[in-house]
Amino acid sequence: MPVLLAPDRAPALSELLRAADTVGLGCGIEGAPESGALKIAGIGSLGSASRSEISFLSNPRLQSQLDDCGAAAVILRQQDWDAYRSRHDAPPSWAAVLCPQPYLMYALLAQWFDRHRQAGLPRGIHPSAVIADDAVLADGVHVGPLAVIESGARIGAGVRIGAGCVIGADSSIGADSLLHAHVTLYHGVRVGARAILHSGVVLGADGFGFAPDPRTPGAWAKIAQLGGVRIGDDVEIGANTTVDRGAVEDTVLGDGVKLDNQIMIGHNCRIGDHTAMAACVGVAGSTTMGRRCVIGGAAMFGGHLTLGDDVHISGGTAVTSDILEAGRYTGVFPVAEHGAWQHNAAVIGQLAQLRKRLRAAERQGAAGTSGRPTNPKQDTQ
Repeated sequence: MPVLLAPDRAPALSELLRAADTVGLGCGIEGAPESGALKIAGIGSLGSASRSEISFLSNPRLQSQLDDCGAAAVILRQQDWDAYRSRHDAPPSWAAVLCPQPYLMYALLAQWFDRHRQAGLPRGIHPSAVIADDAVLADGVHVGPLAVIESGARIGAGVRIGAGCVIGADSSIGADSLLHAHVTLYHGVRVGARAILHSGVVLGADGFGFAPDPRTPGAWAKIAQLGGVRIGDDVEIGANTTVDRGAVEDTVLGDGVKLDNQIMIGHNCRIGDHTAMAACVGVAGSTTMGRRCVIGGAAMFGGHLTLGDDVHISGGTAVTSDILEAGRYTGVFPVAEHGAWQHNAAVIGQLAQLRKRLRAAERQGAAGTSGRPTNPKQDTQ
């Protein structure tokens, strides 16, 4: 029972569906006439949900779990409901909420319950917080213990700033954003509305910029990073993920971008709206990604690259050149026993020579068939 409201605060099922903004999903309730009046206090899995909770089925392979489900209601597709009814003569004890996208409806309901959970959390400024005199905090802001808000910072209405966060000078955070404990915003960072920043996020650290300094052999001269970081609305950034500030222009994350844990975004990158990245992705500086890209875990991107819209990169893939056409791209060498892997890698290193030999053999065979002599110069191309 991840979320459980008190009985007097639990909404009726029909009321919950309206309040959670599920209008437009084409959903309906199947069951007894009073099904819509069932009180729903939380969300549970098919195997653990109680009579005060709603559950969901999005994977047809889990249909057997419906047989013993104790939930008050279950969100499922029409075809899964039909399959259940074909196996059982009697109707289930739970109400069926028919929806073509059960997983999306589950997400919307979970958001609704989480908003109510957060609404019950305390609000106010902890006495140990340090806030500059000229910082501007709108109504309903919560600042946790030992947080620091520096000069010129602007905090929107309803923002929650967790314990130990640091909001740098002249930074801004949009309304209803949530910063978990120990988030750091350097100076001049702009975060949009309804952002979620998990613990350990660092926005605005210096990008990795250095120029060789021949005055001292092997030395490097630091390039001051004078740009900032701009984060759009409805962005979520996972724990210990970093986004570097730009060298001159800003590093930009568009609206709806979702970043998992332990991701590195280099300076001057631009990430398009609604692009999502799984954990441990590394993006070198000045790379531009289009909208709605999906990046698998541990993928790597060289600097100064361009990805078009709707590009999907498989996990572990190293991207070293531009990808402008939408589609899925994979470049992962399959895992193997070490000795076999070494042999395969050695063969790959000789592919160019093997190609030349194959082409020469094909020409020689073709010439032998036709009776024409081969051209030795072509055999080396």
